[in-house]
Amino acid sequence: MKIGKVDLGERPLLLAPMEDVTDVAFRLLCKRFGADMVYTEFLSADALIRQVAGTTRKLEIDPEERPVAIQIYGREVEPMVEAARIAEAAGPEVLDLNFGCPVKRVAGKGAGSGMLRCPDQMLRIVEEIVKAVKIPVTVKTRLGWDNDSKIIVTLAEALQDVGIQALTIHGRTRAQMYTGEADWTLIGTVKDNPRMHIPIIGNGDITTGEEARLAFDRYGVDGVMVGRATIGQPWIFEQMKHYLHTGEELPLRAKAFYVDILRQLVDNNIRKLDERRGILHSRRHIAASPIFKGIDHFRPVRIAMLRATTREELFAEIAHAEELLLATGEYWAPQS
Repeated sequence: MKIGKVDLGERPLLLAPMEDVTDVAFRLLCKRFGADMVYTEFLSADALIRQVAGTTRKLEIDPEERPVAIQIYGREVEPMVEAARIAEAAGPEVLDLNFGCPVKRVAGKGAGSGMLRCPDQMLRIVEEIVKAVKIPVTVKTRLGWDNDSKIIVTLAEALQDVGIQALTIHGRTRAQMYTGEADWTLIGTVKDNPRMHIPIIGNGDITTGEEARLAFDRYGVDGVMVGRATIGQPWIFEQMKHYLHTGEELPLRAKAFYVDILRQLVDNNIRKLDERRGILHSRRHIAASPIFKGIDHFRPVRIAMLRATTREELFAEIAHAEELLLATGEYWAPQS
């Protein structure tokens, strides 16, 4: 699969952009475990223009994570074009436009998936950005605003006509948020449309290599984007890749290996930010990591890990958690 001149190979797996998740430290780990392309957290066009420190800091790209896409969102043409130029100057391989975020503070103001109610405005924004930048422009969106307005088939054609070079489709409407099951049938319909020639990337509910393989085989997508399933387990890309290539599950690794990856994530965040912010930024991964699930009497330790405010405190609690984990056996099975 190619996005412009960016060659991602056959059946690539991409790390979805997620706010407060896909910071550079986490992206580097996902890349290490086989993600073919990674995306930044989504960045507000208005905040980029105002040079808000917390937003401009998210433009940072590490050479080892390439190829990388910077994702921006907004609802007005001129600010989005200006933000696109700012993002391009940061040096990503791809510029991605978010027309899929369903959260109220974004969609409720007309940005993100809110643009699905104003497709003409969406197309104006995309067309002007394509003219303004030299790197490939892509779009991530949803099936439609709600069940009665699933416009993705015609919208995909229109987006292609104004110049995007790949389209990622999350198989839900905005009204669904993240509830229910993702509907991949319309993603497949877009891919089967003989007018479509750009890569189509499917997104939604992919948590295993078997599910990724099914998405490729059944719906014909060019790439699969993985989102929430990566939180707390960047190694999921290694597991999925192994299954895609062999049809078999990855051999089990020692539990200590996975705990050490979480330690590296914490240290990377502390190094990139500082101790306080690095620990805060790591909590979501620690809380979500599946390696600690099902351990008897684990709740007090989990609470202590999430309350730790220094590296020393947090690593002491992680060591305690590791002792409890190892007492249940040496190896961890991803689906146990």
